[in-house]
Amino acid sequence: MMIVLHKRHLYLAGLCLCFLAALGAVLWKGSGAYTAVFAAGTAAQRPTVIVDAGHGGEDGGAVAADGTVEAGLNLAVALRVRDLLAFTGVDTVMTRAGEDAIYDPGCSTLREKKVSDLRNRAALVEATENAVLLSIHQNSLPSSPSTHGAQVFFNGAESAAPLASGVQEALNQAVNEGKAKSPAAIGASVYLMKNITAPGVLVECGFLTNEAEAAKLKTPEHQLRLAAAITAGLLSAE
Repeated sequence: MMIVLHKRHLYLAGLCLCFLAALGAVLWKGSGAYTAVFAAGTAAQRPTVIVDAGHGGEDGGAVAADGTVEAGLNLAVALRVRDLLAFTGVDTVMTRAGEDAIYDPGCSTLREKKVSDLRNRAALVEATENAVLLSIHQNSLPSSPSTHGAQVFFNGAESAAPLASGVQEALNQAVNEGKAKSPAAIGASVYLMKNITAPGVLVECGFLTNEAEAAKLKTPEHQLRLAAAITAGLLSAE
């Protein structure tokens, strides 16, 4: 029992240190002003981050060459983001905190389940006051196995682009060594981002079609690095 507690304490300490290091690196510009979205305010004014682990259940998403499915990686990163945001005092809600999707009972085909799942996620965002959507995904580009790196996309809500810029800058510093990417507007085909009025950012953490990056994405260390950068980027967006 003492050993279990000791390991857990070490893990939590490491989690906090990694986050604080990433946050310090992102904010080290001589200022450190938080975005107005996350500035201190009354309880009614503070945003709630909807942390969305993309896919789930029968919908595994993209698949790496070794059979690793996207959905599990999305959940691993999303849970770490949730914990780090909670550590900073930001209210969070998970669209899913387990392996299953959130489709309605009675759905039978995969298509019915996917449609119901996406509609329920959008409804959750819309029902949450002062919501900010953060959707976690993994990328795939079989035609270019050398392509790698994390990229952020944003919807048309007013404050979404600054949030995406903050997260992208943090990811460029933390995981996109020598290959900086720019945030981009999300395509109209992405149902969840298109069907919410809240600001939404979608993070493609890396490419499962890049063998080296796929191997890193499966490690707890890299997942924590991604989560720390995403959290720091949200908080430091100008």
